[in-house]
Amino acid sequence: MQVYLAAPFFSDEQVARVEAIEKALTVNATVDDFYSPRLHQDTEAEQFSAEWAKEVFKRDVTQVMQADVLVTVADYVHDDADSGTAFEQGMAYALNKPVVMFEEVPYKTNLMLTESLTTFVNQAKTLETLDFTNLPETTFEGERL
Repeated sequence: MQVYLAAPFFSDEQVARVEAIEKALTVNATVDDFYSPRLHQDTEAEQFSAEWAKEVFKRDVTQVMQADVLVTVADYVHDDADSGTAFEQGMAYALNKPVVMFEEVPYKTNLMLTESLTTFVNQAKTLETLDFTNLPETTFEGERL
């Protein structure tokens, strides 16, 4: 089972959250491997240049297409979801890939995210034992926008 981890990692809090999820996926017996864009930002090009952006975009999109399932982190800044994560979740939904959405802080979450998920979790520890080969269908627990 190949997992793609879609999550923002722009603040210390977000990085700590993603690291906890990466750790949980590492110990999960039903996960063969996972791809976390946070760990794949290096290219030959200067970071944040047009060339860098093209390479990172292409690599991440390819990894979404190759993944069996996506884990996405709903993380809002100023009542707005991370646009990259939302893009990846929408792409997974369009490709008929299951989406496990993680949200530990209760936000008013956009219905496009809440209605495109397969499984909702609100604790990173849950991802240590979640059966990714037989995902339960659960609904979002929280307020919607």
